[in-house]
Amino acid sequence: MAGRILVLNMGSSSIKYELIDVGTRARPARGLVERVGEERGRLTHHAGDGPPHVREGPFPDHEAGLAAVMEAFGAAGPELDPVAVGHRVVHGGTRFGEAVLVDDAVIKAIEELAPLAPLHNPVNLAGIRVARGAFPGVPQVAVFDTAFQLGLPPEAYTYAVPREWRERLGVRRFGFHGTSCAYVSRRAAAFLGRDPAALGLIVLHLGNGASATAISGGRSVDTSMGLTPLEGLVMGTRSGDVDPALAGYLARVAGMDARQVESGLDRHGGLLALAGTGDMREVRARDDPEARLALAVYTRRVRKYVGAYYALLGRVDAIVFTGGVGEHDAATRAESLAGLDRLGIAVDPALNLAESAAERAVSPPGAEVAVLVIPTDEEWEIARQALALIGRGP
Repeated sequence: MAGRILVLNMGSSSIKYELIDVGTRARPARGLVERVGEERGRLTHHAGDGPPHVREGPFPDHEAGLAAVMEAFGAAGPELDPVAVGHRVVHGGTRFGEAVLVDDAVIKAIEELAPLAPLHNPVNLAGIRVARGAFPGVPQVAVFDTAFQLGLPPEAYTYAVPREWRERLGVRRFGFHGTSCAYVSRRAAAFLGRDPAALGLIVLHLGNGASATAISGGRSVDTSMGLTPLEGLVMGTRSGDVDPALAGYLARVAGMDARQVESGLDRHGGLLALAGTGDMREVRARDDPEARLALAVYTRRVRKYVGAYYALLGRVDAIVFTGGVGEHDAATRAESLAGLDRLGIAVDPALNLAESAAERAVSPPGAEVAVLVIPTDEEWEIARQALALIGRGP
């Protein structure tokens, strides 16, 4: 087995990419474009053991960011000649329960699903279009974040809304971060030396987007994101749960239309609304009333979902933190689980504060419920599924 696969993971405000060797799983190149669409963008490209190739932005949109990525490969290497390109696509609706080869029909379907993920599907498509143009004839594979969540039971995905909405308009819970959940749930089982089919897990993917997922026997049984990625936890720019009557209220008292309300909740909510920045690192660096309130609201919401999913699962073997915030912010981990000792959930301060990039437990030895930090590797999960589809991998 030979060759390399390029993985493009397009976030709402970022572009992560990796060039992965098919045979060895080595990463000859990787990089990140941060703060796409903001004034202070930055591209960091790593190739080999040398110093990173850095380019300051701004990058006004994802097309500009991807153009900079291609230029970085040209300037700093290595040669970009992939056997396939794997794309993270956030919303596949009920149409895509597994990875698929991209063709015009798939692109049309992703476009049609864009209203369900307006921050993501359009930028995922941007990556697909740029890659198709850059690598004509190379297989393009779409891996859907919703696919892992399509196994939700009816009582979890059904909203108590009018039948016509459900049956004609397709209103239901979908859930997201499935690529991450699939990877970290397998890794958590391996870390614990347990059969995934016998485990109850709560996966907390905390990043610019954030979600909680209850997993029983290797399958998702509930998840905090819903019809779109807006529902659930407080996020970088997304509000998470609000009263559904809010849109009607704002229409009556302020004359707002649906697009204005959606933009406010999707792009101007969350940490950004509470603290003036959607970057948890910047919020943590401050000690002012707005920052303290933002952190309290954020961690309280996580704790609320942990308690709810504990009740739903009946038995929890491990709580798994992943994502940029979940993996690197010890204070958020501790605050999100504070006061849950009666449920067998506790964080060991010394273990939690120890800096490490490895998979690890941060709960006290012998704890009833293990608290794990499992760095996600969505890129490898995308590559794994892409390689299986084109017949070069497991």
